[in-house]
Amino acid sequence: MIERKPWTRDELILAINLYCKTSFGKIHVRNPDIIELAINLGRTPGSVSYKLANFASIDPSLDRKGASNVSKLDKEVWAEFFDNWDDMAYQSEAQMAKLNKKSLKDLDSFTEEDVFEEGKSRESIVKVRIKQEFFRKMILSAYDNTCCITGISISELLIASHIVPWSTDTKNRLNPRNGLCLNALHDRAFDKGLISISGDLRIVVSPLIYQQESKQHDLEFITDYVNKEIRLPSRFLPDHNLLEYHRQNIFRG
Repeated sequence: MIERKPWTRDELILAINLYCKTSFGKIHVRNPDIIELAINLGRTPGSVSYKLANFASIDPSLDRKGASNVSKLDKEVWAEFFDNWDDMAYQSEAQMAKLNKKSLKDLDSFTEEDVFEEGKSRESIVKVRIKQEFFRKMILSAYDNTCCITGISISELLIASHIVPWSTDTKNRLNPRNGLCLNALHDRAFDKGLISISGDLRIVVSPLIYQQESKQHDLEFITDYVNKEIRLPSRFLPDHNLLEYHRQNIFRG
């Protein structure tokens, strides 16, 4: 029997990392990722799943509450993580890779164009890609791998879209409340300001769409969703201030 022991700061960082990337309905002892982390930490799957469920009670993005047995260290590490997404996302991914005996510098998928773009080093590009992949996993898990506009659930067609662009707001680059799960077409339309989301979380379509010299049925995949509510995530509800920024500065209304 595995001995019960207090959770350390490093263990909590790993648990928060997994919490962020796990769909709410998959926080249970049969989840292979939870089992793997439990084995690597020398804990039971029940202990790890309970810790992940416990985080729900301090997650400000959730209306529902999870377990309430939260320690002072739980709250401190949670606050540290959520106040510094950029550093903590990379740090936690690095710790997870080390725990799983994997390398962060697997460059098999990198091209020379990637490596030397704008004089950036391989290390800096690796870090950016790790952070971007972490953001993608957070957003897709929060939206249960489903486009929040159309309901499409083909993972190859889904994008973890930024409400405020990556290049515009460095503080919120990895903030999951700056993310939406969209299919590739609506991601492009959102990025170009042809659609946006209102304060009551409904789809807004730019008048420019209706001015396109195109057959009506070519536009229906955009226009059919006017004023429809988006599908809400299980956590990390879109930040209203960030949505307002998009409407005011990117949307072509």
